Amino acid sequence: MVDAADPHPSTFSRRPPPFRGRKEGSAGHAPKPSTAIIIPTFNEAESIGAVIAALPRDIVDRVIVADGGSTDGTRERAQAAGAEVIAVGRGYGRACLAGAEAAADADILVYMDGDGADDPAAIAALIAPIQSGDCDFVIASRARGMREPGSMSWHQLVAGRVIGALIGLFYGARYTDMCALRAIRRDALFKLGMREMTYGWNLEMQMRAARAHLRLREIPVDYRCRIGGQSKVAGSLSGSFKAGARILSTFSRVALERNSRPAA
Repeated sequence: MVDAADPHPSTFSRRPPPFRGRKEGSAGHAPKPSTAIIIPTFNEAESIGAVIAALPRDIVDRVIVADGGSTDGTRERAQAAGAEVIAVGRGYGRACLAGAEAAADADILVYMDGDGADDPAAIAALIAPIQSGDCDFVIASRARGMREPGSMSWHQLVAGRVIGALIGLFYGARYTDMCALRAIRRDALFKLGMREMTYGWNLEMQMRAARAHLRLREIPVDYRCRIGGQSKVAGSLSGSFKAGARILSTFSRVALERNSRPAA
């Protein structure tokens, strides 16, 4: 079951300039696990620069923007802000997987959206249990945190709770959200056998992580309205319908698969 004992993360903040390379431990100690931030994007020019500028560079080694063919200058603004940018083609899950493959030297992968709604100050709390060796996968819960009015719709909250309860019935690990903000050991991710290349990626990861008996934790995070642009999922009725259909399809597909061997 997920552990709800984590302290509430602090508020959105700006941090020092970038640091590149693995951080060395103190004398006689192994170096700290390296961390890469992966941000899938598609037309996030209004927000991506501010998102990258606000990342906690004292604990982040690489920032990888996996762009799905933006036409609004997202890639140029991300590069100007100091991120590595890779072109991956359309598909949220495809961008997530490509980012993980590009971060070959990272021990921990952190996923977040590029719209400015996720709180970068929560990253430290996400990666701490993985750095200490207590967890393999840590996911943020907007449902358990403070939400800015208008940042989430009621049906998003209900969907997260319902899907989380169903995962609990199938695998014993109960979630309250399908938030994009999450951290996972890179080696553990590649043992999950991820297949979903669209918006079902987050749900597939949660289901496969629970089924593989990864050490899981869910922590509350603050959530705010996006900085600019329109959500590809909740920004329109058609987008919400397509995302909902994909989530149901993903849940059914993964649930009907034979149980896989647990990840080491």
